[in-house]
Amino acid sequence: MASGKLGIPIFDALRTHPKVSLLGVGSQPDRAAGRKQLLLATPVASHAEAQGFKVDRIASVNTPDFLDQLRRLDIELLVVASFGQLLKPELLSIPRVDCLNVHASLLPRFRGASPINMAILRGDDKTGVSFMRMEAGLDTGPVFCQYEMPIPEHENADNLEQRLGQLAADHIGDVIWRIAREGLQPTPQLDAAATYARKIKKHDGAIRWDLPAGQILRMILAYSPWPRVAAVVPAGKGPKRIQITDADVVDGVTPVTRPGTVLAQGRDGLLVACGQNALRIQRLIPEGRAEMKADDFLRGNPIPNGTILEDFFPGEQ
Repeated sequence: MASGKLGIPIFDALRTHPKVSLLGVGSQPDRAAGRKQLLLATPVASHAEAQGFKVDRIASVNTPDFLDQLRRLDIELLVVASFGQLLKPELLSIPRVDCLNVHASLLPRFRGASPINMAILRGDDKTGVSFMRMEAGLDTGPVFCQYEMPIPEHENADNLEQRLGQLAADHIGDVIWRIAREGLQPTPQLDAAATYARKIKKHDGAIRWDLPAGQILRMILAYSPWPRVAAVVPAGKGPKRIQITDADVVDGVTPVTRPGTVLAQGRDGLLVACGQNALRIQRLIPEGRAEMKADDFLRGNPIPNGTILEDFFPGEQ
């Protein structure tokens, strides 16, 4: 059972592993998305169906009908990765061997819904995947094994999720075999060391120019591809929202002006004063348009030095 991109390489590993028989695939229901509110399958559902697999869209995994469906499959082990629903004890008791969760952090650090984003926001230099026995608590189960990887400077959450998914895929078959056939036992987590990664909401992407430029850059990286960090710039026909997709920190800038003030613009991008140092915006997505270089945007939307970029449209706060 999986929904997000993390689950795609794990699915591929399970369907091709010589020691694994994949009996079913479940994912969240299709959701309306975009301005036209078209129904879209989850990344895992879309990918699995392209490989010829039937995917169960499961509104609630804890209903009697779905529990009966699982019992009929007579599964040995249930694998969950970036799925998005809590599994209750009755479901967790169905597999004959175990329920295995693939969590994208080095537990007990960053239990919860957004561990990849939080690792970038906090400036961690490493993360990894934890193979954990599922229980009723939120990512509290004992851990079978963990695998680490570094977080390179300037890596965004989208790229990191893909790499973590591949790291999990590289080990999932061996981990399953060791659990199901060799009796691998998990080690309890140290609850006193636990930290949490809450669910991200759209308003988290609203920029705050009074923050240090380094922290704003971590927000840009952590909130890519959603909800993205957004600011408001003046334009010919009124204020326009831009989503910032790439930037860098310019050290040694001690603004005497208000945070959010445009300090310079040109081929290198748009330089904006922050609470500490400055942020050079290099790529952005203007409202209603495709991603572009900042200097391409500025040619059609010149922003004089001294202009104040806002955090919100009027009335949004």
